[in-house]
Amino acid sequence: MLEACDAQGEVTHGVTALSQQIKQLERALGTQLLDRTGRTMRLTDAGQAYAHHARRALRDLAAAERAVHDVQDLSRGQLRLAVTPTFTAYLVGPLTAELHARHPGITLTVRETSQDRIEAGLLTDEFDLGIAFQGPRLPGVTATALFTETLALVTGTGAGTGTETGTAAGRPAPLPVRDLDGRQLALLSGDFATRGHIDDYFARHGVSPRIAVEANSVQALTEVVQRTPLATVLPEAVTHEHPRLARIPLDPPLPTRTVTLLRRSDAYRSAATRAFTDLTHALVRTRGYPPAP
Repeated sequence: MLEACDAQGEVTHGVTALSQQIKQLERALGTQLLDRTGRTMRLTDAGQAYAHHARRALRDLAAAERAVHDVQDLSRGQLRLAVTPTFTAYLVGPLTAELHARHPGITLTVRETSQDRIEAGLLTDEFDLGIAFQGPRLPGVTATALFTETLALVTGTGAGTGTETGTAAGRPAPLPVRDLDGRQLALLSGDFATRGHIDDYFARHGVSPRIAVEANSVQALTEVVQRTPLATVLPEAVTHEHPRLARIPLDPPLPTRTVTLLRRSDAYRSAATRAFTDLTHALVRTRGYPPAP
């Protein structure tokens, strides 16, 4: 009981101290920042303007601290990377392995999230870099093209899907998309932008597959396809990381997308950020991903 009272007293004291500091700030600025007339306090117009600039100042201060601690020889450092979900299936692993092999002192934090969230996080200094697709961007975000992502029909090797079409020069021959009409498929759920591209493609060609499985995880989808006769549609590059998966191009081809590396336009570029950027471009070239237009 006494411990609870002590804790409550500390909280009350902290709130009182904060309230006094805000009043001192209001006196120094000569304006009211908080509207205290209602049942709950809220920012005045002046308070909102002040908070906007204060947040920016705190963000710049945090960037300044990272710049001071930036180590040019890359013996230590930190990198915060955000990616859209499909890249965790074939790009994040090789990039992480390459970064750790070359610069083991750099701590990498990876966040999987939506493209909108990546761009917002870059602008608020939550992330240093992002990997997403080319498209309309928020002001203040710069995109550098990396490669072209190609989608394909993906099956388990030897799964007997009934879609075998022979090979040409060691590559699988394209499968007419009309052959998928009524076929059972396992696809990503509607949470993924990729699913929208797939649905648009099928609708454009008048094809209606039967969706037997939906998954909100690329890893779950690859497990399903490897263990069942079902086929799916995923980036071709996923098959490079999964020897038990095979790709079959469709005719006409599925739509392509340009993969980009995102950063805040005016952000401080640490040694770790510069190293990761160079490493990413080198890995894309080494793996032979189709170049961006």
